[in-house]
Amino acid sequence: MDSRSSSRYSHLPVLALLILMLGIAVATPARAQAAPGDYLLQPGDKLAVSVWKEEEMQKEIVITPDGKIAFPLAGELSAAGRSVTDVRKDIETRLKKYIPEPVVTVAVVAVGGNIAYVIGQVNKPGAIIMNPAISVMQALAIAGGGTAFAKLDDVIVIRGNRSPQRVLTFRYSQVASGKDLAQNITLETGDVVVVP
Repeated sequence: MDSRSSSRYSHLPVLALLILMLGIAVATPARAQAAPGDYLLQPGDKLAVSVWKEEEMQKEIVITPDGKIAFPLAGELSAAGRSVTDVRKDIETRLKKYIPEPVVTVAVVAVGGNIAYVIGQVNKPGAIIMNPAISVMQALAIAGGGTAFAKLDDVIVIRGNRSPQRVLTFRYSQVASGKDLAQNITLETGDVVVVP
């Protein structure tokens, strides 16, 4: 290969590196958000957080009602509404000031904050832990179905975790027959399914 052809291709490694960096830059904002299907943490959830080779930095932490956790050296950080991966990366970033290349593990030990409620004319009323998400029909099944007196075509879902509260209707017979399936919404934390 002569010097002219070698100089013609000398820019290829630089070009390949630029393309790779551009791909990373474009992909990074999408990863900042939780991937579809990732469990989003809620107040009341319990996390096990540990730092590799740091025995004193192994803690179980409950997310506080304001959605935060505190971890040694990392301080207080937001956890509610974020994925486990997001929280882990945040802790690692904060620990880099004190520990070179920290390896952090975050795991959900209990999903006590991801709760909906089914009340009224069902066989087992009460709180339902959603792991990770359930629909109205699934919530009714977990609650043992309606009693003999239940008016299943007048079920409502009160969604009030954020103000203002909203009332969503659910007609059991329509969903059970495969019609208007949009009523069978995925419940959110704090939703109350009322079966009159």
